[in-house]
Amino acid sequence: MEKKEKLRAALSHKLFAGLDEDGFLRALALLEGKTVFYKKGETLRAIGLPFPTFGLVLSGTVQIFALDIDGEPMMMANVGGGESFGESLAYLGTQESPVTVVAADDAAVLWLNITALRTKAAAGEAFALALAERFTAVLALRALFQNDRIQILSKPKIRDRLTTFLSQCERRFGSRTFIVPFDRASLAVYLGVNRAALSRELAKMKAEGVIDFFRSSFRLL
Repeated sequence: MEKKEKLRAALSHKLFAGLDEDGFLRALALLEGKTVFYKKGETLRAIGLPFPTFGLVLSGTVQIFALDIDGEPMMMANVGGGESFGESLAYLGTQESPVTVVAADDAAVLWLNITALRTKAAAGEAFALALAERFTAVLALRALFQNDRIQILSKPKIRDRLTTFLSQCERRFGSRTFIVPFDRASLAVYLGVNRAALSRELAKMKAEGVIDFFRSSFRLL
């Protein structure tokens, strides 16, 4: 059952969606796919080191951190099953990583290498060309996600950051009721705000009838 769940997580990703089993295995071979298991708190990639491959989370959650101007860690992304990270860094190849990737809980990550894909796509191989086009679409989606992050951090007030984040969740999940991929501490870090101040603002918004929530489950009213 666990193996099937991980397979579903991989096939739900835009890079592999719609491929049959043979196509998926062929893509894995071309991308030199390798699954690695990590314990909670373990570092997957460290800042300043090369980022030769990108990761697709099969199970669990990993978090991406960068350093702010004061040298303090700032969460950039929370990546769950079926989502990927590090595509742009892997594409650039020799680029030193500006981020640290840490397992937020026990996680399984499928590491993928695009070097052979780029070589065969450049040579005109049809399957590699089709897969490279999918990878380009993944890069485009990553740019959109980064834009969402910028929109949040550009807001000066906690409520504005919360409202922007929750609106993005509504759009992403296609529902006014959804589960956010953070606990309170992680959400505070992601929004770049004080945890206590965040809890107070959430309580105010709930009292005013703007939102309802229980733990990580939210509903926009």
